[in-house]
Amino acid sequence: MAARLKRILIVDDEEPNRELLVAMVESLGYEADVARDGVEALAKLHLDVDLILLDVMMAGMDGFQVAQRIRRDPQGGDVPIIMVTGLTSREDRLLAVEAGANDFISKPFERIELRVRMASLLRMKEAQDALRLQQRELELLVERRTASLRDALQAMVEAQRQAHQAQLDTVERLAIAAEFKDKTTAYHIHRMSHFAAIIARGLRLPPGEVEDILHASRMHDVGKLGIPDDILRKPADLDDPERDVMRQHTTIGGRILGNTSSRLLQEGQIIAMSHHEWWDGSGYPNGLSGEAIPLSGRICAVADVFDALISDRPYKDAWTVDETLAEIARERGRQFDPHIADLLLNLGPELRREHSTPQPVAV
Repeated sequence: MAARLKRILIVDDEEPNRELLVAMVESLGYEADVARDGVEALAKLHLDVDLILLDVMMAGMDGFQVAQRIRRDPQGGDVPIIMVTGLTSREDRLLAVEAGANDFISKPFERIELRVRMASLLRMKEAQDALRLQQRELELLVERRTASLRDALQAMVEAQRQAHQAQLDTVERLAIAAEFKDKTTAYHIHRMSHFAAIIARGLRLPPGEVEDILHASRMHDVGKLGIPDDILRKPADLDDPERDVMRQHTTIGGRILGNTSSRLLQEGQIIAMSHHEWWDGSGYPNGLSGEAIPLSGRICAVADVFDALISDRPYKDAWTVDETLAEIARERGRQFDPHIADLLLNLGPELRREHSTPQPVAV
C-alpha cells in the first residue's frame, strides 16, 4: 500500500499567493489544500494536516491570531507552522514564535528554501507521530496486561474464596457427622465454639484469627467419632480403663485432621490435640505446660470446660454460670492459663446473657 502524501495546508487570503504556493508545494511532491482565512484553516485542521503555511497579513484574524487558535485546538497542537511573511523585524519574528510558529519564511522566497524548511519540519513531525504512536501502543499494551493481571487476580481471589468455603464445608460435614454420633456432642460443639470466639475476641486477637478459632474449635471433639458408644454415652462416671479410651479422642481427632494443606483443618488439629492439656503440665495427651500449649488450645480448654459444666450431661446436671465461674477461678493457674481464666471471669455478665441462647459471634 502506497504511503499517503504529506498534506500541506496553505492559509492566505489572496488567491494569487495561494495558487503560487499550491504549485510549489505540489512540485515538491506534497498534497496541497487551501484556506482563505483563519476560520477555514481551523476547520481544516481535522483533515490530517501535516504542515501549515500561514500568511501573516490577512483580513479578520491575522496570522498571529490564527497560529494561537491552532495551538489551542487539540488537532493542531503539534502541527508544524511556517509563517509566510513580508515582515522582517526582530519583533515580528518574536511575535511569530510566541504565537506558536515553528519557523518563518520571508517573501519573496525561492522553491529550494521552501523545500528545505518544510522537509526539516516534516521530519520532526514524523518523529513526533512515531513517538506518539509508540507511546499509545505501549499504553494499550499496559492496559491489556493490567486487564489480564486484574482478571488473574480476580480468578485467584475467587479460587481462594472457594477454597475457604470448601474448608468451612468440611468443618460443617464433620459437625453433621458428630450429630449422627451423639446429639450431646453436637450441641456442645456449637456452644463451645461460640464461647471460644468470645474469649478470642476478648484477647483482642485479629478478626481473622477470631474467625479461625470460631470455626476450627468446632472440630475439637471430632475424635469422639472413634470412641465406642457405650463409653461416649455412659450415664455415669467412667472407670479408669474407660477414661483412658475416652482420652484417645484427642489423638484420634489429630489423625482425622492431620496431613492436610488446609489452614483451618491444621488449626483444628492443633485444638483437637491440645484442648485437654493443663497449664501445670498434668493434662493429656502430651503433658504440655504453660505457653508450650498453643494459644488456641488454651482458649478452647477454658471454653470447653465452661460449656461442659453449664450443660446437662448423661452423668450430671448442669451447673449455674456462677458455680461454673467459681470452678474456673479455682483451676486458674493449674488447669487453665491464668490470663485466659481471668478474662473469662471478667466476662461473667456477658456469659450469663449468652448462656440461654448463644448465637454465632460476629467477627
